[in-house]
Amino acid sequence: MTRQAPAARPSRRATLGLLAAGMALPARLPAATPATAPAGGARPGAYMLGADISWVPEDEAAGARYFDGPVPRDPIAILRDAGFNYIRLRIFVDPAHGYSAAAPDRAWGGLRQTVALGARVKAAGMGLALSFHYSDSWADPEHQRPPAAWAQFGPAALAHAVEAHTRDTLRAMRAGGAPVDMVVIGNEITFGMLWPQGRVRLAATTGNPVTDANHRDVGAIGGFDALAQFLRAGIAGARAAEPGAFIQLHNHLGRRWPVVREWTDALVARGVDFDVIGFSCYQQLAQGDWQRTFDAFLDRYPDKGLLVAEYSSRKRYLNDLVHALPGNRGWGTFIWEPIRHQEAVFDRNGRNAGGGPKPDLLAQGLNGAEAPGGLIATAPPAPVPPHPMMGVGGDYHANALLDTYRRIAHDYGLR
Repeated sequence: MTRQAPAARPSRRATLGLLAAGMALPARLPAATPATAPAGGARPGAYMLGADISWVPEDEAAGARYFDGPVPRDPIAILRDAGFNYIRLRIFVDPAHGYSAAAPDRAWGGLRQTVALGARVKAAGMGLALSFHYSDSWADPEHQRPPAAWAQFGPAALAHAVEAHTRDTLRAMRAGGAPVDMVVIGNEITFGMLWPQGRVRLAATTGNPVTDANHRDVGAIGGFDALAQFLRAGIAGARAAEPGAFIQLHNHLGRRWPVVREWTDALVARGVDFDVIGFSCYQQLAQGDWQRTFDAFLDRYPDKGLLVAEYSSRKRYLNDLVHALPGNRGWGTFIWEPIRHQEAVFDRNGRNAGGGPKPDLLAQGLNGAEAPGGLIATAPPAPVPPHPMMGVGGDYHANALLDTYRRIAHDYGLR
């Protein structure tokens, strides 16, 4: 795509939306400690037994209660006491005009809500990762729409917006008592971000017919040069605000080494400097795909670490794969929304709150997490409720799957 000079630099409101959120940054912030890069890609401390629980505030507002025994408790404390030591949260740019349009006054997934939830995580003594969706709603392998406020920006203005939004968000997190330990620059950006300008075309196929069809004919795009420009900008913003935080990139195809190699080679060649790659691991094309990718990645990129950024089923298997990687280069795992997604560790109304496990192999049936929103619907979508309640309330009771994590934590020396 032809590079355009921006008509004007984006405003502070456009780059972050802090004013809309009613949050102001203090004149001085507590100093962040510069990072010490792990030697040879080794994890920087204890194995990260993590979870993304970004839905919790929405569900609590809808009346959710969480139990691991007879008395309701904070779900963060329940996970911590089961051995989890890290929480990942996601953040949108302006969710009132996207993800949270049904409840714009709440702006779920926005800055104010994320600061508040992050402060709870830090108060529980846990590590905090923040995943930047550079969009007003979901950013994933099938959706990477720029925020509405950035829609008319050219590449240079987009890069400036990414840097400013990342920097100012992290400063606001620290000011609100939620300093971030790991920054994820983009969510599942296998095909790029901020489409079409930051979209990439891959020569390698994914092996998922839905994904391959959706990305076959995408028109004019910016390619890897633009994606790398945006990533370098996000990383610069993160390091300006939190020099002590580790930088993660997120590829959704932990099972597909040719895709991972092509994508990572392209970014490394363009000067994108990061500490760790996070892989989504929901399904495999063949048994052993995850192991093959992990082994090949460590061999080709000897100064980088890896982690599983999203998964649901195969809990013990995936954790054991990552934990056993040589040189402590497997940093950990982050199960996605374990309270009520897929094979959840909580029950609701007497059954698994997420519906239970999904097929391990693509040949057994496609998991929607492989191509979010890209699968052919088998039934019409549920009507949008006429009220602004977005969460799922009710009583959530820890089930036997939480005991799997207690055993993992014990076996790995985390508790």
